[in-house]
Amino acid sequence: MSSAEQFSKLLELDKFPVAVKFQNAPPAGVPRIDKAAPSGCTYWKYAADGHTFYTEASDHYGCPIGSYTHGVDLPPEEAKELEGLVGTMVQLQYLDPKEVAGIPRRTEPFGVAVYAPLADANFEPDAVLIAGNARQMMLLAEAVHAAGIATESSMVGRPTCAAIPAVMQSHRTATNLGCIGNRVYTGLGDDELYFAIAGSQLDAVATKLATIVNANRELERFHLARVS
Repeated sequence: MSSAEQFSKLLELDKFPVAVKFQNAPPAGVPRIDKAAPSGCTYWKYAADGHTFYTEASDHYGCPIGSYTHGVDLPPEEAKELEGLVGTMVQLQYLDPKEVAGIPRRTEPFGVAVYAPLADANFEPDAVLIAGNARQMMLLAEAVHAAGIATESSMVGRPTCAAIPAVMQSHRTATNLGCIGNRVYTGLGDDELYFAIAGSQLDAVATKLATIVNANRELERFHLARVS
């Protein structure tokens, strides 16, 4: 069973895990997204719905924050929009100015970004995004801990797209609660959150997941017996 099949089956996911890869040129045989989305995370939704495609830098101009985290160089007008958006967040006391410098972002030149359902990805992803409920994320977190690649702290969510460069740079994992923008653009449920995994660690997590899921089933029986 492939890693993608393991994640979907063992976690009983309703949505496909999404594989993301950054590369210099478009991949052969993969279409470019047919319409630029209002946010970078909207592309996660497209891929989770079963589509494989790539985006170019201009396809991210409509999302100043996502462009920042993905390392997209913005034209002057869009760069001004980013400054204004950050200023609004600060004014609303949603964001502390000191936090901006610490937001994870890609520093390599942006060529294209490739998105696909993990099961359909014919490339080694830089990051994999899994959306699910708290119980599913619990199982993933325990598998990651068992694999020895847990992070010391969780990302609170803002911006959600920063989870991608965060795991790429740490070569580990990150839980992400999802920011309000992401929830609007992707339709993420109120009871759902994200788990981001560095592509290099995917097999390690999948290997431990079966053991963790089985252990939880047995422990659930034990605890249920005590309260019956």
